[in-house]
Amino acid sequence: MTAPRAAAPPPPDLHAEYSRRLALHEHARKRWDQVDARLADLRLVVFVLAAALAGYTYAYGQPSWWWLSVPAGAFVGLLLAHEPIHRRAVRSVRTIEFYKRGLARMEDRWAGTGVAGSNFLNLDHPYAADLDLFGSGSLFERLCTARTKAGEEALASWLLAPSTPDVLSRRHAAVVELRPRLDLREDLELLGADVRAGIDPAALASWGTTPRVFPNRPIRIVAALLATFGASALAYLIYKQDPPASLLFVLMLLIEGVFALWLAKRVDRVLAGVDERAHDLTLLSGLLDRLEREPLDAPLLRSLREALVTGGSPASRRIRSLGNLLHLLDSRDNQFFMPFALVLLWKTQLAMKIDAWRAANGPQVAGWLAATGDFEALSALAAYAAENPSDVFPEIVPGPALFDAAGLGHPLIARAECVTNDVTLGLETTALVVSGSNMSGKSTLLRAIGVATVMSLAGGPVRASRLRLSPLAVGATLRVQDSLQAGRSRFYAEITRVRQIVDVSCGRLPLLFLLDELFSGTNSHDRRVGAEAVIRGLLDRHAIGLVTTHDLALAEIVAGLGPRTLNVHFEDHFEDGVMRFDYRIHPGVVQHSNALALMRAVGLDV
Repeated sequence: MTAPRAAAPPPPDLHAEYSRRLALHEHARKRWDQVDARLADLRLVVFVLAAALAGYTYAYGQPSWWWLSVPAGAFVGLLLAHEPIHRRAVRSVRTIEFYKRGLARMEDRWAGTGVAGSNFLNLDHPYAADLDLFGSGSLFERLCTARTKAGEEALASWLLAPSTPDVLSRRHAAVVELRPRLDLREDLELLGADVRAGIDPAALASWGTTPRVFPNRPIRIVAALLATFGASALAYLIYKQDPPASLLFVLMLLIEGVFALWLAKRVDRVLAGVDERAHDLTLLSGLLDRLEREPLDAPLLRSLREALVTGGSPASRRIRSLGNLLHLLDSRDNQFFMPFALVLLWKTQLAMKIDAWRAANGPQVAGWLAATGDFEALSALAAYAAENPSDVFPEIVPGPALFDAAGLGHPLIARAECVTNDVTLGLETTALVVSGSNMSGKSTLLRAIGVATVMSLAGGPVRASRLRLSPLAVGATLRVQDSLQAGRSRFYAEITRVRQIVDVSCGRLPLLFLLDELFSGTNSHDRRVGAEAVIRGLLDRHAIGLVTTHDLALAEIVAGLGPRTLNVHFEDHFEDGVMRFDYRIHPGVVQHSNALALMRAVGLDV
């Protein structure tokens, strides 16, 4: 059983804290811009002075040309000073954007400004499109603060499939621990921005698992011996400077050249794309180093950090060792070192070492990315929890299908406008038939229930004052569309989706069905017969759920479904020529329709 946990408190007023930090970083950005502008002016002044001094020296032959070293040194110093100032300015810009986005989320101005996650949307998924999980203004956009592709993929996968109670318990504890850690979320934002822009996780993981090119130890030993003999021959030549020493050195160069030529294709295969992959890993190492240094107590967080340790060595340190190898490899391009690089078989030996690094560490790259992604997904849920302190963690209970909520609202509706309802399914009542006029709130209720279930089974808090639920599978028909390309009518698309939901109800988890205007594309008789048969079949398989309708005839199916199925409705009324809704659930069947009134309200003569 997973019970709600007491959270470590974030700052008392997170909105005020965001605003305070935003102001500090905006001030810092102005300060760094001013410093940068002054440095630019100083560089111009130094350049002009240097040019004047050079002209004077050229014209009069004095003072010494060595005096030019003073402005030249000052100019180089100013150039070097520019880079760290530029980095600080860029960091300030990113931090400003981080807190602006946080304030936008807390002020309900976030829609269309974040990561939509549309690439994760599968229209054939049993609820993703129906519950607005992805796209502009979606749940994913509201939740996602991840700055890496791995983080986005982890969060999306959690929303698309329910997790087990044990996993949810571990996630709850992790989110509670991460909830007050604003500094960590800020650092993940700053470090993750470069990772997201620079890393292709699939390509990096694939590179890490590429088969080893130099698996045989004898070849590596021969390369080391030849390099040693070549260096010895060079030293002997420098010492003796006689024909035998020259002959020995030339002979060693020939042997090394043949050896290097024999291995050239394999060396090129190792080094092909290594600069790009190593660049990706270097970006990742900064993020990993930050996660490795964070003190963590929750079991899930500790296990994720342990996944960043291989053979007792942190992943960031191992990545830095690869960076050192590449730095040594690049040194062969130095014109002064190039002759020695040839003698030492520099390129061949370093290719073998890089190949050995990949063999030892490459298979762990995918695990490092996955652990980073899970960290970011947990941090995204923690950010939501911190920014919505009145949302609660659900209690996950074992047993038959259950959804028992008090004060349930939709998290994508501004809190000031969000009307909440109490909904209980699975105790005395297993299904609700919800009637009501157009725009009265029927579909929003279904989405609120569906989103609360998805959030609960992903590991996050929910917009409610209390929620108890069992592990559930979700199936919904709120956004079923026709398809001209596929030659499908809306009715055919709907019955296909209902067939899918029926199949889901046969799975290991009990089903929560959310059926909006069921079978509205056919006549009332067929609609009633079909709806009653489908709902009865779902209830026989221990499913729970809701069916909405504005067709009052469909509300009559409750009589044939037994005492555990109830009618409820939403009400509306005209006031001063405007349609008013209270968006609250009332018992029984709605007694009127607003369709004609709405037609007249928009000017139709009916």
